[in-house]
Amino acid sequence: MVCVPCLLLLLLPLLRVSAATPEPCELDEEDFRCVCNFTDPKPDWSSAMQCMVAVEVEIRGGGRSLEEFLKSADADLKRYADTIKALRWRRLTLGAAQVPALLLVALLRVLGYSRLKELTFEDLEVTGQMPPPPLEATGPALSTLSLRNVSWATGGAWLGELQQWLQPGLRVLNIAQAHSLAFACAQLPTFQALTSLDLSDNPGLGERGLIAALCPHKFPALQGLALRNAGMETLSSVCAALAAASVQPHRLDLSHSSLRATAPGATSCVWPSALSSLNLSFAGLEQVPKGLPPKLSVLDLSCNRLSRAPRPDELPEVNNLTLDGNPFLDTGALKHQEDLKSPGVVPVCVRSPLTMAVSGALAVLQGAGAFA
Repeated sequence: MVCVPCLLLLLLPLLRVSAATPEPCELDEEDFRCVCNFTDPKPDWSSAMQCMVAVEVEIRGGGRSLEEFLKSADADLKRYADTIKALRWRRLTLGAAQVPALLLVALLRVLGYSRLKELTFEDLEVTGQMPPPPLEATGPALSTLSLRNVSWATGGAWLGELQQWLQPGLRVLNIAQAHSLAFACAQLPTFQALTSLDLSDNPGLGERGLIAALCPHKFPALQGLALRNAGMETLSSVCAALAAASVQPHRLDLSHSSLRATAPGATSCVWPSALSSLNLSFAGLEQVPKGLPPKLSVLDLSCNRLSRAPRPDELPEVNNLTLDGNPFLDTGALKHQEDLKSPGVVPVCVRSPLTMAVSGALAVLQGAGAFA
């Protein structure tokens, strides 16, 4: 019988190594998670056999090119359909390799027989042109697709070409450190079921790039949009981009940005009516920005540079306001935020005991204003 993990990776034939070579794959005691890192010059691909019983699998190719395995892409995969369906795999991460587009498509075809729900590509270079799309999608029925630092030879057409190999129903799409987010909108199919789009950690995106990425009418079901550390600069420009794309997110995350005040005389913008949660934490704000949505359920202004409590007339009507980590609540907040810029430091705001009191007082004042 042919080795199923080798088929899944399309990496044949197996290579022999000495007994002294450390095992590249490790399976935990619960047979739940299996991690492989093939960094050896002559890796023992057969070590991946132990990952057949796992639920979460992570395989990294050591940065090598997989072009030599293209001959495996034409294998008759239907012979192994029942075996692949029996695998417990639900989450798969593949990374650190140069992958020909034809090989990537063959992999998606293999995974189409599996019960995989979450697929992640990290640190991949996809070379060559994608093959013509099938008459109907033959890839996996994913709920979540995540890509980090993946480059494509096809430029802005890559997302549309990739999507055509996936079965409908994708709900979560995460794209970080992308080399191109200027999608070819005319060729991009509609993401009918997508509810969450995360374009965080793309610092070069900016508002213009956001307009190019949010193809109009392609994300009709979108509820959550994350743009952390994505080069956003003004609320008015973000609002305009959302309006141009005709998206109606319920949740918008603009944290870890360097937001500045909207320029005087800038064209006013109407925020999506469905927007109820706005995250502006870690945005370098020295005052409450103008042009906020008129009504929100959640507004996060934590870990900014506010030197005084916001006045009720500066805020929208809001149910849950977070102000932790601002100088007016914690005199050491600014130094703390500067320390967070050091490499390897995880941004965490220390919750101030005054926050609840301040937020509550503002809510009361806003309520009183509503009845005035």
